[in-house]
Amino acid sequence: MLRKVCMLTSVHQPFDVRIFYKETKTLSSYGYFVVLIAQHEREETVDGVKIVPLPKPRNRFTRMVKVVAKAFKLALKEKADVYHFHDPELIPVGLLLKLCGKKIIYDVHEHYPNSILGKYWIPRSMRKIVSLLFSLFEQIFVSFFDYIIYTTRIVGQRYEKKHVPSISIENYPIIALLDNYSKNPQKYILYLGGMTKIRGVLELIHAFGCVVQRHADWKLLFVGKATPESFQHEIDALILSLHLTKNVEMVPWVSYDKKEEYSAKASMGVVTYLSYPNNISCLPNKLFDYMLMSLPVVASNFPLYKEVIDESQCGIIVDPSNPDEIAKAITYLIEHPEEAVHLGNNGRRAVEERYNWEVEGKKLLEVYRNIFETNEGKG
Repeated sequence: MLRKVCMLTSVHQPFDVRIFYKETKTLSSYGYFVVLIAQHEREETVDGVKIVPLPKPRNRFTRMVKVVAKAFKLALKEKADVYHFHDPELIPVGLLLKLCGKKIIYDVHEHYPNSILGKYWIPRSMRKIVSLLFSLFEQIFVSFFDYIIYTTRIVGQRYEKKHVPSISIENYPIIALLDNYSKNPQKYILYLGGMTKIRGVLELIHAFGCVVQRHADWKLLFVGKATPESFQHEIDALILSLHLTKNVEMVPWVSYDKKEEYSAKASMGVVTYLSYPNNISCLPNKLFDYMLMSLPVVASNFPLYKEVIDESQCGIIVDPSNPDEIAKAITYLIEHPEEAVHLGNNGRRAVEERYNWEVEGKKLLEVYRNIFETNEGKG
């Protein structure tokens, strides 16, 4: 009998890296019929995954009320065997589906209480209380679900005392994507992904201003979108004030399977997130994306980052709040190209051996095997 899985997200776009390229495609390739309910323009089937569209909301309130309610109605219509949701605002949907006798997986992408502490759209005076209230809410209701998937052990510690099976499935890169690209390193320093203040973008630009004083032919390449829009104006103003307009390139968001075009021409990758609770709790995707493409890494000196980089010997750890320290690390890699290549090759080897989706995907399949075996055992 064909087993049906319904993925739900009210926040992420349908072609989110973890949700679509990794999880849904993995399940589909192993014979599951997968439906993805997400914000989209139309119903369609892509790479064997049926996408059921949610409306695009006007604002967060509309999303959290009307879009979430719509997600529940659409989910019920699918009559799936397992429902797998990806956003904390969908916890009530998961509970309602559980009351309907469904199997529920809660996929935790971040340390959400810590993430709330860094949300620019929540008034600063309210962030701690909102974080605490959400933490209490989540801890009460996750016990009703059938499985919890999380990233990093720090995130997972929140669920250890719950009587619910849980497992770490990290967001490591897909090795097979490399088959489409060949390395052509140029004088580019790469920053992949969304840009916010707490991700150290302004400090990186200040650091790059120091780098170009000695290496005027190098460029800093941003591939991603700034949030909120006002932050993009702040970035532009800083670039202009430091006279870096000829040295900084900015590319809007590109799909997951296209970003390697930019990684392939870079000579190093930077991930100098600032010391905010959620940044310290999680591992950024871009760290492993750089390693996959044999790029030496300049990264924040957080314990999780340091553990990966020290073990793999693939980069340099810095204080992300110190532009001078960032600049020194970048300059060192520029002026020691053989060492940079060696560090990059180490990172690539570590991804091939350990930090890859091919390994993590097997864990996902095991979760589903366990759920269906449990269900059949009860039957």
